[in-house]
Amino acid sequence: MSSTRTIKAIGIKSQGELDVIEELELSAPTPRDDQVVIKVEYAGVNFIDTYERAGVYKVTAFPKILGKEAAGTVISLPTSRAVTEDNEYQLRNLAIGDRVVTIDDGLFAEEIAVPWSKVVKLPDNVTTKVAAASALQGQTAMTFATEAYDIQKDDIILVYSAAGGVGINLTQIAASRGATVIATVSSEVKTEVARANGAKHVINTSEQNVVDEVLKITNREGVHAVFDGVGKDTFEDNFKIIRRKGTFVSLGNASGVPPLFQPLRLGEKNIKLVRPRLFGYITTPEEIRTYQNKYDALLGSGVVKPVIYKEYPFTAEGVKQSQIDITSRGTIGKLILKVA
Repeated sequence: MSSTRTIKAIGIKSQGELDVIEELELSAPTPRDDQVVIKVEYAGVNFIDTYERAGVYKVTAFPKILGKEAAGTVISLPTSRAVTEDNEYQLRNLAIGDRVVTIDDGLFAEEIAVPWSKVVKLPDNVTTKVAAASALQGQTAMTFATEAYDIQKDDIILVYSAAGGVGINLTQIAASRGATVIATVSSEVKTEVARANGAKHVINTSEQNVVDEVLKITNREGVHAVFDGVGKDTFEDNFKIIRRKGTFVSLGNASGVPPLFQPLRLGEKNIKLVRPRLFGYITTPEEIRTYQNKYDALLGSGVVKPVIYKEYPFTAEGVKQSQIDITSRGTIGKLILKVA
């Protein structure tokens, strides 16, 4: 039997320009027996929201609710015996009223029903605001800095776009492990942000040449690993600045898709090239819980701290403005929606 209560959500009924974003009145979620229902307090804004709205990513069913990360309080728990007796579910120790975080699809809504495996309880010292501002980008940085390349003490690491959400997290995590971080940014204001978050050296790409500066800083030895979300514009340069047996982590294509290249080039310095996806690292319920708990421990201790650039109202206009701002490339850190 369907719920008669209604909730507000924000999404699209077709793909296109900003004006397709609208407020939707939906029935309150009627969960499956393996789902948790969350009353959302905050939700994070990400580039993927703009891709789904604009048609860069194909959407097959409308209306499409936007949003990939959210935090709030539990208002309903799974009823399936198979779930409640599952060891991994029991390890989460979820209860009504718990503050939780989730990464899923269609989360710009006042209430959401999500699979229990994607719901993780927050520690007392992490707020829902901070959790929603860091779930996707924090998990991306945490998994990439552990599995794509396991950053170690005394490593020299190059982080591109270090004033962005993933870049800030990577810089903070690398610095906390005792690595030396070389950061690239595009303005003087962002230079200060990168330094404040742990970068020892900062390259302003509007004024300096990345290859020249990295080779100067490393006495021409190069870096142990590059974390590059720029893509096409920086791809070739990375082969010049990664040291022998170094690692090239390609994590995005902000400037376009990199050109095709011959794999034999990697053998010139025995470089490893990795093109990871977050959801390839957090696939199982155990992986989701383990990485979220590890990241939350860093949040709670202050080792990592999301930089929240702006908070928007939970309205169609608020979401439109967030998409204008995030695509302007002028933001620093994270954009969030205050849902409740």
